[in-house]
Amino acid sequence: MPTGVHLRDARQQLFDAAERVLLRDGAGGLTSRAVTDEAGCAKGVLHRHFADFDAFLAELVLDRAAELDARARALGESAGTGTVAGNLTDALTGLFGPVPVAIIPLITFRDELRARLREATPGGGIAVLAQITAAVSGYLTEERALGRVSAGADIDSLTLSLVGGGHLLFADRDPGPPDAAAVGKLVTTVLADVVRP
Repeated sequence: MPTGVHLRDARQQLFDAAERVLLRDGAGGLTSRAVTDEAGCAKGVLHRHFADFDAFLAELVLDRAAELDARARALGESAGTGTVAGNLTDALTGLFGPVPVAIIPLITFRDELRARLREATPGGGIAVLAQITAAVSGYLTEERALGRVSAGADIDSLTLSLVGGGHLLFADRDPGPPDAAAVGKLVTTVLADVVRP
């Protein structure tokens, strides 16, 4: 691989290459060599921009987690419109897209990556899952304030059920993501006793 080839916005190109490798080969296939090969650059390019591979992965995760903020805002803005179950079904389908679902096992199985993410976001939980949890919790809290979720609803327990159940539904990538009916069934079951008509 030639070393004199200039990459425009090398960091973003490396992140995009890593995402493609992660989606194609899973967390086990994500190596520095796989990323640089996918990006079409020398391995030294990655190390010129990042201290080591775990530093690269931490920045990748934080970058992709930040992309969830727009989806989280959209969920928050939907409070008071449509149905609570419909809004959450749509949001979970978007929040548990292919990239976030592929990133979660990467975080789970790389101790050094988790340590770096904890340093970057103290008290922030596991990146990606933390963003999804905050979005769902904030939305349910807003709907409770609007009276569409009962005043006595335990938002923390509902959030854990929705996020944990959602993750389990989306984690099996082989047959593809669950359809809207399966996600909707999870949401309506979890919310059955707390959503007001």
